[in-house]
Amino acid sequence: MPAELLKISSSQPEPKLVSYAAERIRQGLVLGMPTDTFYGLAADPVNLRAVERIYEIKSRSRHKPLSLLVESIDQAADLSRNPPDVFHHLARKYWPGPLTIIVKASSRLPLKVTANTGNVALRVPDSPIPVAIIREIGFPITATSANLLGASECTTAECVREQMGDRISIIVNGGRTQRDVPTTIVDLSGNPMQWQIIREGAIPAEEISPILWPDVEHD
Repeated sequence: MPAELLKISSSQPEPKLVSYAAERIRQGLVLGMPTDTFYGLAADPVNLRAVERIYEIKSRSRHKPLSLLVESIDQAADLSRNPPDVFHHLARKYWPGPLTIIVKASSRLPLKVTANTGNVALRVPDSPIPVAIIREIGFPITATSANLLGASECTTAECVREQMGDRISIIVNGGRTQRDVPTTIVDLSGNPMQWQIIREGAIPAEEISPILWPDVEHD
């Protein structure tokens, strides 16, 4: 049976519908959900059964950690272990927005979410629907893209429904996403000599590099 499409306003999410989606996540379901980049798979990251379900739905390697959406810098800091100063600098400059930051995870997060790496990828999306749902739940949600392994990312609920079929039961339809390029990913989980830009996406590497390495000359 194809997934239910739950239409929620992308600019002013209706509280009753937000509560409905949040409750389904609390119950352990995996939902398709729009962000400011692509549609993602939203689940409770501390519900290990729900986390396992995401890996099954995507046929995703268990060695790849799941990224999380948070609603504020403070919430991200609570999920991090001793984040460096540059983490706060980047977060203040680019959040909410298309920057994913990898840091060492706090003990509040299950190792399964980090794929046993001890690291977690965090982002505050510039998208009212997921932020409203996170606030309703009071905890972050997973954010891995809602597409099958090897398939293109989805910018509409209909695309998610076509790819996922009956693998998920609910897709939040918030219309087409704002962007069709992925987030830029920065890894701050090691010491400063190991910081790196893992993926250049919506934010150019040349814009971020001077923040990561201010003492290095940049062309």
